[in-house]
Amino acid sequence: MAASPHAPNATFRRLRGQRSPAEFAALVRRAAKEIGETVSCDARYIGRVESGEIRCPNYAYERVFLHLFPGRTLTDLGFAPREVVRGRSARVPAAPSPTPHPSKESDVLRRAFMAGGSATVAAATLTFSLLGDHRPPPARAGEAEVAAVEDAVRQIRLLDDRHGADALYRRAAEPLRAAYALLDAGAARQSTEDRLHAGAGELALSVGWLAHDSNRFEDARSHYAEALATARVAGDAGLEAHAFCNTAFLARDCGRPREAVRAAQAGQRAARGLGSARLLSLLSLREAGGWAGLADRSSCEDALSRAHTHFSRGAVEADPEWMSFFGEAELESLEAKCWAELGEYGRAARHARRAADLQDPHFARNVALYTAELADDLARAGAPDEAAWAGGRVLDLLTEVQSTRVRSLLAGTARTLVPHQRSPRVGDFLARHAPV
Repeated sequence: MAASPHAPNATFRRLRGQRSPAEFAALVRRAAKEIGETVSCDARYIGRVESGEIRCPNYAYERVFLHLFPGRTLTDLGFAPREVVRGRSARVPAAPSPTPHPSKESDVLRRAFMAGGSATVAAATLTFSLLGDHRPPPARAGEAEVAAVEDAVRQIRLLDDRHGADALYRRAAEPLRAAYALLDAGAARQSTEDRLHAGAGELALSVGWLAHDSNRFEDARSHYAEALATARVAGDAGLEAHAFCNTAFLARDCGRPREAVRAAQAGQRAARGLGSARLLSLLSLREAGGWAGLADRSSCEDALSRAHTHFSRGAVEADPEWMSFFGEAELESLEAKCWAELGEYGRAARHARRAADLQDPHFARNVALYTAELADDLARAGAPDEAAWAGGRVLDLLTEVQSTRVRSLLAGTARTLVPHQRSPRVGDFLARHAPV
């Protein structure tokens, strides 16, 4: 039976079962990939469906949902028939607006992403949703502008998952500038203002991550600091915890392990009242990475133990939507990094192998990263043939993923394997890697 207007979609909620919204969103994205569709589904979208806010999905989501639940109709999934929703909308007079209707705009963007065949084209299109075809931002930000900022965050994350950061970073800076222009303009309602602060801060973190993954560390540091300042001004503990989490990660990559420890601990303090054990798990892993960089094995093991304890408590509604990437695969990868930093490459390789095996193929960039980490750990653990095999897999993935981080890891592996180049498998890998 279809959900009545504004009533919760209980049917869809039952179909989700025991999965968290983030886990179910990942399932939706996998289903989309199976049929060549593109949707940026996340926990918030699932929440909007279940609350009844989305009475009928757009055509892209319709195709995905019907593929995910074969033999069912939209009404079987708790949605209202499309003609009912459209008919009701048609009877409501609409004031003229210079900005496209949000749902139509989303479909335009989706088509642009698919037709462009390029992450850079897609990222450039994000500007349209924020600036309304390059018009100045409105005097006051409203619902449409805030929703556009939030959608820009999701689209950047989706594209990064599939293509890596290199092609996205320069283009993504423009939506960020637009978002902060909206923030300066302010909003008529406090609830809109709060969402705008959170959206702009999350966008700063997303753009900062693109810089981080492209080895533009100073740019990343600036964006992360901007997000942290936004969180402090807005009193947003969730955004603050996210900013500290990214800052800790960056500090470790920049060779500042003590700063990584301090930032991760500050993030845990910010996250304590948020009710997300998974967030505390990730922050504990960031702390463990810092202790490993300081060669403090005891403190590292203590932080890893806390991370596993928090993780074992499972996913909950309170988990932030940006953490959709954080599952067992990422936990294994971050633990592998700790053991590698401590010089235990064999142990690191076991965790890196589990990470690569467990990773959802949708996250192509992470599959490439985990496999590159596995190759490097195997090379340093004295298993050159296995390392070359893993390196070859990464080279295959680099046809669709653009990530300086992955390429840098692979270059280090190649250097480690040079003394073993007489091995046929190693020789083949080195020959393939040379032009990269």
